[in-house]
Amino acid sequence: MIKVLIADDHAVVRQGLKQILGETSDMQVVGEATTGPEALEKARAEGWDVMILDLTLPGRSGFEILKALRAEKPDQPVLILSMHAEDQFAVRLLKAGASGYLTKESVPEELIKAIRKVVAGGKYVSPALAERLAFEMDAASERLPHEALSDREFQVMQMIATGKAVKQIAEELSLSVKTVSTYRARILEKMNLKTNADLIHYAIQQRLIE
Repeated sequence: MIKVLIADDHAVVRQGLKQILGETSDMQVVGEATTGPEALEKARAEGWDVMILDLTLPGRSGFEILKALRAEKPDQPVLILSMHAEDQFAVRLLKAGASGYLTKESVPEELIKAIRKVVAGGKYVSPALAERLAFEMDAASERLPHEALSDREFQVMQMIATGKAVKQIAEELSLSVKTVSTYRARILEKMNLKTNADLIHYAIQQRLIE
């Protein structure tokens, strides 16, 4: 029996996943989490074979949860299930240690296939994403500006783009205001932008924020 841990803050999504997995004879939902901290707590406390992880969780982002799990449980597969189009986030997440990436528009059969593959030790990506990964190195010169950011810079960029102030970001990430300001300056420089408004416009245009 494949034991599945679900981390998503939307009750409708969790219920839908439980219904899909409940109709599969070899899968069982053993836990649910609605926030980032709760997801880590459940992952540490419960026996599970695969985590289905949303990117946008209250408290801590999916990026942070993934990195923490890779450090603590490097062999446990984590399957990202996100509303974001895979071309915006999947490559970064796979490099960070995700076992696979699916959008919430995926059909149930694809989810089941992905779970079985990552539990067996494989990686799951769509054919379109596999093609992109194959050409990732060759296309380095054609990367979009945000793809040059580090994971932490990318996280700060998203938070700025959602309208959060430097002080608020500092508190949420347990960083100093000076450090966040430095990140902001570095982000704007790398992306060749001048103001927060420019950054917000870019993030909306590239569908980097909800």
